[in-house]
Order: sequence, then structure tokens, then C-alpha cells
Amino acid sequence: MNAAIRAGFETGLISKAPLEKNYLLEKAASDVSLDDFGDDWFEAPMEVLLGSLNHEANLNEAGQWAAQKQFSHVLHGRLMAQRWFGDRPEILARPISRPIVIVGPMRSGTTRLHRLLAVDRRFNHLRSFETISPVPRPDFIEVIEGIKSDRRPAIARRIMAIARLANPRTLSIHPTGPFEPEEELGLLVASMWGMKHETQWSIPTYARWCEAQDATPAYLHMANLLRLVGWSQQAPIDRPWLLKTPQHMLDLPALLRVFPDARLIFTHRDPVKLVGSAASLAWNQTIIYSNKTNPRKLGREWLRKTALKVQRMQEARRSIPDSNMIDVNYDDMDRDWFGTMKRVYEFLSLDIGPAVPAMKQYLSRSKRLKRRPHKYSLAEFGIGDGEVRERFSNYSRTFDIASEVSVAPQSRRMHHKFGQPLKQC
Repeated sequence: MNAAIRAGFETGLISKAPLEKNYLLEKAASDVSLDDFGDDWFEAPMEVLLGSLNHEANLNEAGQWAAQKQFSHVLHGRLMAQRWFGDRPEILARPISRPIVIVGPMRSGTTRLHRLLAVDRRFNHLRSFETISPVPRPDFIEVIEGIKSDRRPAIARRIMAIARLANPRTLSIHPTGPFEPEEELGLLVASMWGMKHETQWSIPTYARWCEAQDATPAYLHMANLLRLVGWSQQAPIDRPWLLKTPQHMLDLPALLRVFPDARLIFTHRDPVKLVGSAASLAWNQTIIYSNKTNPRKLGREWLRKTALKVQRMQEARRSIPDSNMIDVNYDDMDRDWFGTMKRVYEFLSLDIGPAVPAMKQYLSRSKRLKRRPHKYSLAEFGIGDGEVRERFSNYSRTFDIASEVSVAPQSRRMHHKFGQPLKQC
């Protein structure tokens, strides 16, 4: 792929556009003959991101080409979203009440929990093609009327095929398809925000800059895109949305400013597994776009990032009422998925019964979707188990997280807020 794109750049068959803010903004506006990008807050993270890409990411030819395409896609989406909001004011009038938000570190079982809940038709959820392309094309009214088909699933299928061709391990790490329930990380990317960029590229300056910012404008735009997706789905407005992305661990205050009545489900897992799996996920994506990725440096970054997410999450929980949150442990889901999900439904004041047949079907199907296990180890990234356990000792004690080798399963209890036993148990 790199050789082909390099040849394309050299012969002029593929244009090599500069990764520069003003050029990208002007090019996108010219492409779609629109000039309203909405709130210009996104330009600040965009500028920092581009600086990191140009000076830190060591992009190969495929990385250069993919970055060009990604920025173009996101900017086109912002322009077309603003047109939809202007043409169809009913979109922004759609309420988003009492969303159910799954909050947990990368690789803590958020996807499993999200997809189990998503089979329940009492909830609205994003599908994978909608987080890749949340903004419908201008002719989407004809799709709603049944005259045309929506081309976004086909676009998503091609993007996934390219990613799997570039690194087949991505399928085992995060199995998905165009219509699978998916997280809203792509809606945050629309504001040039979020850890998706950090799992894709080595961009430490951008990462640290974002960690010092208030993400509220990105979440406001995410909420408007969610309204647009709901309108395009013709989803009932009285159904709560299911949301989840590890980004929320860093941005809980912003999330709750935009969704003050959110119900939060926190997921937890042995930190040794969290750090190793997160580093492996980032490694397997970063090596697609750069030939100079250092596994030890990357491992250190995701050790730091995971610790920061846990710290921010624990700090934010101090101001969240107990009645608005519940904790779910990865190992409990492994041992007794039904009992754990029953607790979740009790927290949501819903009867789990109607959803159980679909949940069983999903669990059976997910085994077929995941073709091979995700294999990784901390040692690949120059990190020892003991270092991780020591660094996350407070987290493990607070939420009674068992080490696979040191604590018997029956001695564990699920906790709610800072060590208090869950009332639902």
C-alpha cells in the first residue's frame, strides 16, 4: 500500500495535499460549495492536531494519504451538518433525555455491555456506519421516502475492508461491521477532538493539549450530531440513547454539562489487562500509518493515559449522585452475564425479560464475529505487571477489582461509589 501510494504521489496520480489548517478548510468549503462550519472552536484542536501530525507522527505514505482523506471527510461533514440544521430546524429541536452512558477505560468491556443493551429496542443507538459518517448526503430525503438507498453503509464497509487489509489483527481486537452498534467517538472527531486520534497516530503534544482543555463545545456538537442521526433513523424521541466511549472518562464534567440527567454505567477491569490491551490496540493501528512506531514509548504513553483516565473518573464521581451511577466489573460479566445485566436493568428501572432472547442471540453471534482471540502482553511494551498493579492500587482497592492471580472470585464484591457496597446487590 505504501509503495503504491508513494508511486501515486511521485507521478501525480494521487494528489499530496498539505496538512495545513487554512488549506484544508478552504478546500473543503470549495468541494461542497458551503462555508458555514458552525462553532469555530474546533479550529484550535485542529491546529494543534495538524502540528503534531507534521512534527511528531512520522507518517508513512499511507498515513499521509489517510490523514488527507480523514480531514476532508470530517470537514465535509461539518459543512453539510450545518446545512441540515438550517434546512430542518426540527432536527435541533429533538430532545435527548436521560441517556444511558457507559463509561470505562479502553478494553474494560464497554463494547460488550453496549452491544448487549443495544439489542433492546427500548433504546436508541448509533450503528458503525453512522459514527463513520454521521451526516447524511443532501439527497437523504429520498432515502427516507424509499426512492434511494443510503450509501453510507457501503462507504463504511470499504473503509473497514481497507483497515483489515492493512492489519488483519484489527478484526480480532475490535470486531465490527457497518450495522453493528458502535460508540460515538466519530461524533467527537467531528470537532477534531478525542482519543481516536491518539490510537491512530503518535501525537503526544496534541494529547497533552487536549487534556488541559474544556471539552464542552465538542460535546455540544456531538449532541447535535446525535440529534441528526436520530432524525435520519426516524428514531422515536422518547427512547433514551445508549452512549459509550472511553473518552468520557477524561471529559465527564463536559459530558454532564451537556447531558445533566445522564445515567452512568462504569466498567472496571484488572489494570494489567487494561493497559496491555489498550497499548496493543493503539500499536496495531499506529503501525499502519507510521513505519517508526516505538513499542516501549507507546506502552509508556498508554500506561500514563490509562492512569489519567482513572484519576479523572474518580475525581468526577465525587459530584455525581449515587442514584445516577452503577459499577460493572468485566470479570462479573464473564462469570454471570445474566445476573450482571439484571442488576443493570434494575438500576435503569426496567424489566430485563423482553431483552433476554435478543441478548442470547447476540452472545452467540459475537462468538462467530470474533474470529480469533486478541493476544497481547505488557512485556511487548517494556512494562511489568508489578509496576501496573502498584500504580493502580488505589483504583483496584476502591472498586474491589480482583487480580486474576491473587484474589479468589468469591471474595469480590461489586462497589458503587468509593468503596460503598452497591444497593442493588
